[in-house]
Amino acid sequence: MEKKKSLGQHFLHSKSYLNAVADAAHIKEGDAVVEIGPGEGALTEVLLERGARVTAIEKDSRLIPLLREKFKHFDISKFQVTEGDALEFDIAKLKIENFKLIGNIPYYITGALFKKFLTSPHQPSTLVFLIQKEVAERIARSKKESILSLSIKAYGTPKYIKTVPAGAFCPPPKVDSAILAVENISRKNFVDNAHEAKFFELVKKGFSQKRKFLKNNLVPDYASVLQKTAIDDKARAEDVPLGRWLALSKVEGLEISKTS
Repeated sequence: MEKKKSLGQHFLHSKSYLNAVADAAHIKEGDAVVEIGPGEGALTEVLLERGARVTAIEKDSRLIPLLREKFKHFDISKFQVTEGDALEFDIAKLKIENFKLIGNIPYYITGALFKKFLTSPHQPSTLVFLIQKEVAERIARSKKESILSLSIKAYGTPKYIKTVPAGAFCPPPKVDSAILAVENISRKNFVDNAHEAKFFELVKKGFSQKRKFLKNNLVPDYASVLQKTAIDDKARAEDVPLGRWLALSKVEGLEISKTS
């Protein structure tokens, strides 16, 4: 079947890398798994072989009958596929209490998918995505933070699992990929919804002019409390780890300027 460039389709068929994805998610018998973009079902097959109960969300309508035929020997309690856009899909409709989220996702919606599912009222317990290698490195390996890395670390622990070369995909993308896992997903870092919103507003403000010292990106009240939260006076936003952003976001009675 011809791949749709508009959907960013690059199918992975290497058994060793498919097993590495399943290993990263610690898939075991009876696990509920939501798979984004199953494509031709190569990863789906590995998940089902391990005894997972798979709900697949596929945007390409041409693949739906193929998937249903391929896995017709599994009843609906073990496998079902839904046509839809993962960015618009309401995960609550699945009525799954505890699930793991897995996907070989299009590069161009990486950030949007992380945001949708990590901030969802119905979070996965573990998330494993195949994403661009450089993005995975910035999230899990870089000593410098970004809005994306902090947004992920606020909800769970990211781990760079394995590099997947471009040649392992069909058709091969222009760059290498990586398996990235986010474990122990929760909202434990946030006191309530207001605190969660304040944290992200603060991070966005802090990175509004990346090369400036953090104190110069924040209103004077925040700049005055940097020392109380052990943030160096000459630190830039990318130098500040998650824990100190969280401490800063808990400071009472301070407003965040809306201007850049």
